[in-house]
Amino acid sequence: MTASTTSLTYRLPQVRNLVTALPGPESARLAERRRSAVAGGVGSSVPVYAADADGGVIVDVDGNSLIDLGSGIAVTSVGASDPRVAEAVAAQAQHFTHTCFMVTPYEGYVAVAERLNALTPGYHDKRTVLFNSGAEAVENAIKVARLATGRDAVVAFDHAYHGRTNLTMALTAKTMPYKKNFGPFAPEVYRMPMSYPYRDAAAGLDADGKAAAARAITQIEKQIGSDAVAAVIIEPIQGEGGFIVPAPGFLPALAAWAKENGVVFIADEVQTGFARTGAWFACEDEGIVPDIITMAKGIAGGMPLSAITGRADLLDAVHAGGLGGTYGGNPVACAAALAALDTMEDLHLPARARAIGESATTRLRALADEIGVIGDVRGRGAMIAIELVHPGTSEPDADLTKAVAAKALAAGVVILTCGTYGNVIRLLPPLVIGDALLDDALTVLETALREAAA
Repeated sequence: MTASTTSLTYRLPQVRNLVTALPGPESARLAERRRSAVAGGVGSSVPVYAADADGGVIVDVDGNSLIDLGSGIAVTSVGASDPRVAEAVAAQAQHFTHTCFMVTPYEGYVAVAERLNALTPGYHDKRTVLFNSGAEAVENAIKVARLATGRDAVVAFDHAYHGRTNLTMALTAKTMPYKKNFGPFAPEVYRMPMSYPYRDAAAGLDADGKAAAARAITQIEKQIGSDAVAAVIIEPIQGEGGFIVPAPGFLPALAAWAKENGVVFIADEVQTGFARTGAWFACEDEGIVPDIITMAKGIAGGMPLSAITGRADLLDAVHAGGLGGTYGGNPVACAAALAALDTMEDLHLPARARAIGESATTRLRALADEIGVIGDVRGRGAMIAIELVHPGTSEPDADLTKAVAAKALAAGVVILTCGTYGNVIRLLPPLVIGDALLDDALTVLETALREAAA
């Protein structure tokens, strides 16, 4: 399979079918139970409760079949119930669910490390450590960089999102809802300007990637000094910040500067990794070989697992016991990861992501020419963004974005929003979504955009 999913079989019918208004009565009852049981600080994007999911659909507790264009935030790339993943999870659970790799190790952890060492960019000697979440991976990548370099400062970028722990909140750019009133945050984190071609051009800045990198590097050297920087961490395509694709040349220039100055270059591929952008990892698009790469989300078909893979000299510099965690590299999650990677390879999901991207962006760019509220359509592979603005301007329109998402949901399509200004619709369909289902979802989205913009 390269450009279609005609060879796939699905457990659930791959159709959009609404049998109630949304949310239905069972979802409403669960929402009422939730109010007295679940902390109010936990939000949900949509008010329906899932009962089943497969391929490109989610079936809710009322029997509504919704098209999934979110993949649990880029997690269920192989689908939410991939048979190979489900079988691997069940088989491992029958043997043991936990021993703690730091106490009694097991082969699955080693096998995942071997796969990641081979799969990530570069042919140098590598080592891998497994954790539970993307934030945990990022935090440990920073720990490694600081120990290996003997330096403290870490450079992050405007619009970045790296997690919700104390250190990763410091790295994250957006205050609400991620940081507000949760400080003080970890010190020695410095934020630099990102290459944001659409907004750079709107602000009259040179949107060329090398020029944008020069601006950032100048600020690094003025504010911190290159000899004090332990690491530069960046998402090759920013996720929560708005699916911002930096201009060509920006990332290579930063990586070259880091190498010249003994700075660890960390590619945060938590959202972009594992075939999502049309390559195994987004940094491959410009031939970048990171010193350390952080991974999570799509790695294990929905099971909680994350990883850092990097240069052996960096990872092996850490003293024994300095890295780890009780659940890191859980054996069930490792089994799921190995199965998910097999599915990605067998179904040629990087190619499928490219086909999804070509189909979606062609239609959305044509729509942008028709209606005046789409400022930018961008992305790579099956990681696509629509930035909405007030007509005739580049002023963000967050209210319109919310309205489009609500209209799409009412018609049975789950979409997510994001962006520093709350004005970006992001599309992250499962990579196993069928062509007919994707076409239906895009038609619903186009209708929602036309209606909301009218």
